[in-house]
Amino acid sequence: MSIFSIFKRGLEKSATKLTRVVNSVFSGVKIHNAASFDDLEAMLIAADFGVPAAKKVVGRLRDRYERGKIATDADLIDTARAEVAEILKRGARPIAVPPENEPLVILMVGVNGSGKTTTIGKLAARWKNAGKKVILGACDTFRAAAVEQLQLWGERTGCQVVSAKHGADPASVAFDATMAAKSRQADILLIDTAGRQQNQQDLMAELSKIRRSIGKVLPGAPHEVWLTVDASLGSNVISQAREFGKIAGVTGLVLTKLDGTGRGGMAVALHEEFELPTFFAGFGEAPEDLQDFDPELYAEALFGMEKA
Repeated sequence: MSIFSIFKRGLEKSATKLTRVVNSVFSGVKIHNAASFDDLEAMLIAADFGVPAAKKVVGRLRDRYERGKIATDADLIDTARAEVAEILKRGARPIAVPPENEPLVILMVGVNGSGKTTTIGKLAARWKNAGKKVILGACDTFRAAAVEQLQLWGERTGCQVVSAKHGADPASVAFDATMAAKSRQADILLIDTAGRQQNQQDLMAELSKIRRSIGKVLPGAPHEVWLTVDASLGSNVISQAREFGKIAGVTGLVLTKLDGTGRGGMAVALHEEFELPTFFAGFGEAPEDLQDFDPELYAEALFGMEKA
């Protein structure tokens, strides 16, 4: 299956929803009513594009329509796709490169059930297959099941897992994992953390402590702090990203569970609001369902377009 096919399959529900939005506002081949753009804006907001992104996209569409650049539904959809792709490209950059002879340290954060541990396992499989030496840090010490799940991924991928007894200090585990990655000359250290809601101040503060522990071993680390975002939550993820950004210093996003939701528009809302890069998108349970995020492919699949 091609990468575009994975994107298209994963975003099928979102594309169907978006197509219905456009068709319900603009009937027929020709666009006759400029006032319909107000309805389109309201529907895009309802489709989890968020207010700022919906206003921006529709504003550009309205401007092009008034200048005679848009005449049909097909014109409108193609123009909307291009505008969305530009928003999704905001903040795009390569994954950080650590100093020479140091492991790349990635700290994964997010709310309960957002898919942190599963994403870490998939990333471990990807990078191990690419010949990288990967170590996993099990800093969700409050849930025995989380440690067991990470250890299972470690067995599947042949990656070492650094863990501690139930209830141990997560910052201490992060310290030990970073020491292990440094001494064993690992290429990448992936650190799992306990899921927490953004309004749980004590648990959010714990993330700062974890970051400090990592930095004691490797100044400047973690090099990346990725927020896993459950796409099924729609535009509700905005408040998550805002609070995790303040406390944990989020540097990038991983979108998860896109295959089970019609709320793929939330990616547009996130990029318009924060301009954080999205590095990966998850479209299913298998390791190969975690794909590099591609703004153009995402926008095309989101609007149900066919790859030429």
